[in-house]
Amino acid sequence: MSITIRHAQKDDAATILHFINELAIYEKEPDAVLNTVADIEQKLFGDDVRAHALICEQEGEAIGFAVYFFNYSTWLGKYGLYLEDLYVAQDQRGQGAGKALMKFLAQLAIEKDCGRFEWVVLDWNKPAIDFYNSIGAKPQDEWIIYRLTGDELRAFAEQP
Repeated sequence: MSITIRHAQKDDAATILHFINELAIYEKEPDAVLNTVADIEQKLFGDDVRAHALICEQEGEAIGFAVYFFNYSTWLGKYGLYLEDLYVAQDQRGQGAGKALMKFLAQLAIEKDCGRFEWVVLDWNKPAIDFYNSIGAKPQDEWIIYRLTGDELRAFAEQP
């Protein structure tokens, strides 16, 4: 069966939201998604786009997606490609779709002269960790991710 990767288009917004919700269920956060089709249309396909999406298809049917954006490494003096989300429908896994998405992103990183291609993975997601190890990716165990969201973000931003 033929797997193809393409850049997402505005009319893919509902499909992207479907995959985001499926990913949230897989990651044990089914009620965490606040995103909407309108948000996706604006943020991924509007006038001030800062993130991009890919659609993975098999025989013309969407079976997965990825969302990525570019960051900047001050040490390397180069952009980096950051993978925010990657998801392949559970009944479509094991057929090369995830690898095709990752390879497409790696090729894009090379094409854009990026010095890095990075992402995070939940520490309990052994299938993903095994997959990332199999393609030669190396975990960066020395870094701890910090996050400000919601009320904490607003409170800090508003401090005098």
